[in-house]
Amino acid sequence: MNTRYLKIFSILVTIALIFVARLAYLQLFTDRYALNAANTSIKIEYVIPQRGVIFDRNGKIMVGNQPAYEISFTQALMKPDFDTLGFCSLMKINKGDFINRINLIKKEKYYSKLTPMTFLKDLSREDIARVQEIIFKYPAFNIVQRPQRQYEVSTSGNLLGYTNEVNDAEIKKDSTYYLPGDFIGKKGVEKSYEKELRGVKGMKYIQKDIRLRNIGSYKNGALDKDVVTGKDITLTIDYDLQRIAEEMLVNKHGAIVAIDPNNGEILTLASGPDIDPNLFTGPSKSKNLYALSKDTLYENKPTFDRSVQAAYPPGSTFKLLTALAGMQMGVMDEKTVFPCGGGFNYRGLRIKGHGGADPLIPSIQVSSNCYFSYAYLAIMNKYPGNPSKGVDEWKEIMNSFGVGEFLNNDLASGSKGRIPSGEFYEKRMKRINGGKETKTWDPLATGAVFNGMGQGDVMLTPLQMANSVAAIANKGWYYTPHIVKAIDGKPNPDKRFKVKHKTLVDPKHFDPVLKGMEAVVLRGTGRSLKSSDFTQLAKTGTAQVPQGKDNSIFVLIAPAEKPKIVVVAVMEHAGFGATWAGPACTVIAEKYITGDLKREHLYKKMTGASFMPEYKRQWIADLKRKGLYVDPKPDSIKRKKIQDSLEFIKQQKAKLQKKIDEETKNTKSAKQ
Repeated sequence: MNTRYLKIFSILVTIALIFVARLAYLQLFTDRYALNAANTSIKIEYVIPQRGVIFDRNGKIMVGNQPAYEISFTQALMKPDFDTLGFCSLMKINKGDFINRINLIKKEKYYSKLTPMTFLKDLSREDIARVQEIIFKYPAFNIVQRPQRQYEVSTSGNLLGYTNEVNDAEIKKDSTYYLPGDFIGKKGVEKSYEKELRGVKGMKYIQKDIRLRNIGSYKNGALDKDVVTGKDITLTIDYDLQRIAEEMLVNKHGAIVAIDPNNGEILTLASGPDIDPNLFTGPSKSKNLYALSKDTLYENKPTFDRSVQAAYPPGSTFKLLTALAGMQMGVMDEKTVFPCGGGFNYRGLRIKGHGGADPLIPSIQVSSNCYFSYAYLAIMNKYPGNPSKGVDEWKEIMNSFGVGEFLNNDLASGSKGRIPSGEFYEKRMKRINGGKETKTWDPLATGAVFNGMGQGDVMLTPLQMANSVAAIANKGWYYTPHIVKAIDGKPNPDKRFKVKHKTLVDPKHFDPVLKGMEAVVLRGTGRSLKSSDFTQLAKTGTAQVPQGKDNSIFVLIAPAEKPKIVVVAVMEHAGFGATWAGPACTVIAEKYITGDLKREHLYKKMTGASFMPEYKRQWIADLKRKGLYVDPKPDSIKRKKIQDSLEFIKQQKAKLQKKIDEETKNTKSAKQ
């Protein structure tokens, strides 16, 4: 019995010794105990770093910084005799606003009496100049300076992204850095390179007396940490090209993407409608963000980046990949001729053909639907009785071009698109058969037969289209497309962008496809876009969509002999590929290669065109189908015009008054 008690006593003594030893270590060898014990008298003040500057590839500043000012509130410093009316007068708010703001602060999740909380945001320099000499009378309130983004460009809002206050989920994800009120990159480059751009906060340990007044730094600043400014980032984007692309997308839905096929650098990543990034700053920022997110009139959706998030049927541009897959799988070669004299005819299905029974190169030149439908049928029938095996082999080849899967790049958002598998069609056939499973499915019943000409179930993003065409330009390899060229003046160290990805297609199969693309420009569907200043390889695409007019698509490689740029354009519901997407592509290529816009009429054609009437027609038709459309009453239209006129007059009067005030002020200054 005594032995048992002795063991228990020994264990307790051991635990006590460990506790004492740990306490002694904390007291004698670390500051942790001292800091915790003095928690009410030692506070940490954080110094928010400037975010890194964002440049384009030519050194143009796209995003910089400017000071933004806030008023913070600390409940513990509130005096019993606080002059509410005097403070409200200083801040130009009424007493009701003051009480509401204080109550809202106290309801915040991270509220503490000892922690400064944001009371007012986005104060101007003039506001700060007015209050800084007087605010000392109200010790519970303090001026806080935070860096705020300053955009030096008026386009590319989706590409650049924006910063905003952290939410609970973001604080939880990185609680060692973010505190309530901090800002974080929410979209675009600001989000994907947040850690590089944000820098490192400075920390100052400040001693405070019982009334929370500063009485000096703790340990003479020995524990303080210097603030580290965020790293500057140089994008791969050429802003001259980006701006031109965005201008050509005004009043259009779609995207223009350009890549350097030699290294995967994205030269242009434009989405329409575009966003002016300046809407992301200033007092109206939250209101603007909300309005942009709710702008669905005519399916505008400006915050939806169509260059990387929208997946489209690629139309006839996909015929290039169909040909490459067919040759790699051994079901055809460049000399193969399919029976296209009267178009594609398959068990009662008829697809209108272009040209006659020709081999591969002339079929690319005229964009024969018939030829590539037969080619895809041959792919599905490679393994008789097992179309899934043929489709899966095709899918594997397509995935090697970076389509139908995420590209694993440095963009903040994106879609994987869709390249269907054999299982995809087995499930569809099961639904058609009322639940009966079968490995042998019908290419016609499932709609798979349309994949060969870029319709059917194939869906690609504009960036994926550009990347796959870059692989064609390189005869079978590509670098992962990326958006950042350098960080703090040094080449982007990300190893993902140094790997040369090889497709599953033998290099020898690319020559006839490239010759077909050359024929498109010289004498085929893209001949109207031929330039006398540089050579081009291209493919037109006109993708049928159920909502209305066809999507206009175009892919281009230039120059033909030594490619420097690949451009892809998608114009939603615009019509023929060479009519609208084609000019956009060749304008971008011309500007990049020659440094000038030699065919300015093409640029003016694009900037002057609007597809909004077609979008409006589709939008109204959709509302009518849903029974939601209400015809606007003439009186309401008239009233709206009057309201708009009055608002315009009001704005002009305000501008005039401002000008008069400035002139009066300048006159007084001159007299003084």
